[in-house]
Amino acid sequence: MKRSIFIFILFVCTVYGFAQFKNASYMVNGYALPYLVMYPENYDATKQYPLVVMLHGAGERGDDNQKQLTHGKQFLSEHFQSAYPAIVIVPQCPANNYWSNVARHQIDDKMTLTFGLSDEPTQSMKTAMWLIQDWLSSGKVDVSRVYIGGLSMGGMGTLEMLWRMPGTFAAAFPICGGTDLSKLPLYARHTAVWLFHGDDDSVVPVDNSRNIYARLKALGCDVEYTEYKGVNHGSWVNAFAEEGLVPWLFKHKK
Repeated sequence: MKRSIFIFILFVCTVYGFAQFKNASYMVNGYALPYLVMYPENYDATKQYPLVVMLHGAGERGDDNQKQLTHGKQFLSEHFQSAYPAIVIVPQCPANNYWSNVARHQIDDKMTLTFGLSDEPTQSMKTAMWLIQDWLSSGKVDVSRVYIGGLSMGGMGTLEMLWRMPGTFAAAFPICGGTDLSKLPLYARHTAVWLFHGDDDSVVPVDNSRNIYARLKALGCDVEYTEYKGVNHGSWVNAFAEEGLVPWLFKHKK
């Protein structure tokens, strides 16, 4: 399929007191995906940098190109960029779409998730994949050091992105996510994975991460799993507070 791509970029300063970033929109065939991109301090256009992709949760969907910064702001902090210079992109999924192709069923206070009903990516997933691919082809990115992570809907999107773009990511950190277990062999030997989940999660059942971990371990994946006792759906608070997360991420290279 022929792609018609229009990229509009506007310099802005973050209201969060972090480093400067660019407010951008990536458009393919009339479908717009807002995203934020931050370059390292003292960016050198002659060098290539690691790329970090962050996928937000369902509550941060929209088109304001701001809400996706609600969680995980440390990846946009000056401290992070000083220790781990990288290009960070944070796309925003529109309100009427979803990162992952998953059927969601709410019964009382319990949520069930069904993956694998279709291999067709959502429009947001498809556009995000093209966005990432364009960055990988830009000459600005060290393609051996590409990382992805996300929470809730973004955790599902992270796990789906791994099998849709196998061999692309050196490491990934899905938080309270889920995925089609049949797809795990597509990336188990290519990507290091650190899973996080709360054992009292009433939105995305913890068995999703438990089952993913067990299967990836059996497949020989470099995988870790951290489960937080008594924590409901907001396990990203705990995960982002893990001092070892960023060093673990950046030690991996393809």
